[in-house]
Amino acid sequence: MRERWERCSSSLACVIVVGGEALVDLVIDTEGRVVAKLGGGPFNSARAAARLGSPVAFLGSLSRDRFGSSLRQMLLDDGVSDALVQFTELPTTLAAAELDADGSASYRFYITDTSAPWMHPVTLPTDCTVLHLGTLGMVLEPMATVLEDTVRHVHDDTLVFLDPNCRPRVTRDREGYLERLELLAGRSDMVKVSTDDLEFLDPTNPAGAIATLLEQGARCVLHTDGGRSVHVHVGGRSVEVAVPSVTVADTIGAGDSFGGAMVAWWQQAGFGRAEVADIELVAKAARDAVKVAAINCTRVGAQPPTRVEMQSDWNPGR
Repeated sequence: MRERWERCSSSLACVIVVGGEALVDLVIDTEGRVVAKLGGGPFNSARAAARLGSPVAFLGSLSRDRFGSSLRQMLLDDGVSDALVQFTELPTTLAAAELDADGSASYRFYITDTSAPWMHPVTLPTDCTVLHLGTLGMVLEPMATVLEDTVRHVHDDTLVFLDPNCRPRVTRDREGYLERLELLAGRSDMVKVSTDDLEFLDPTNPAGAIATLLEQGARCVLHTDGGRSVHVHVGGRSVEVAVPSVTVADTIGAGDSFGGAMVAWWQQAGFGRAEVADIELVAKAARDAVKVAAINCTRVGAQPPTRVEMQSDWNPGR
């Protein structure tokens, strides 16, 4: 089986690989109504980047059940390659997304003996210039170890984008998680963290977690704060990026859309690792990415906009 995936990856024409989980969100509103939505942080980010016009492959495990087939079809419909997808007979992983009055979601996961964690090693395609990973891909085994090893062996020219998207309810070994984060941050060019992430990483000094990530080797930290400004940190400098005001349906997939938009913008601009040192370029990318996330928030579930929908609000480059 491993040889099959290595053969696929060696011939795959793509530049952005998004690694991590795909699952089904059981969205529960304040009235107790339940709707099943296809999701998972990396799954959403892959779709966002592909919808914006970038060549993308999803690296993750999908069940052969009906939910898994629907997840695969949604990837294909949005233009995401499935050449790196690994299939299993285990049932699809589930997440209960409980919405509050503001449309914000809190999550409970059903993961034992399910599809998402069961990833085996794979060789990245030779033309992969961006690797995006995070969320449960840092926690669930053996997926977390596979992705960690992938980062350890990634090509020197490959830009690594890390979105921890911390899930305290699933992270039973906090110290082990922090050790893995330190290792990954040391090879990450961009790390996206939310305010909730910072509070988990350093409960006594959340703002200090940004400095820690930079000290560990992250070249850029993108701090998202819900409907408030995004703060871009590069070296000793920071830039504030305003977030547009919209009518929020829910926030599911907003951060994922932002991350997918960041790597799509960067790839379409033709930039690599070296340009991450230019904080003005990173801030320019973030300005377009927050518009993508804002549109997603006006829709129920993770539904990032296409490049056509973005029109003049999408301008990769200097």
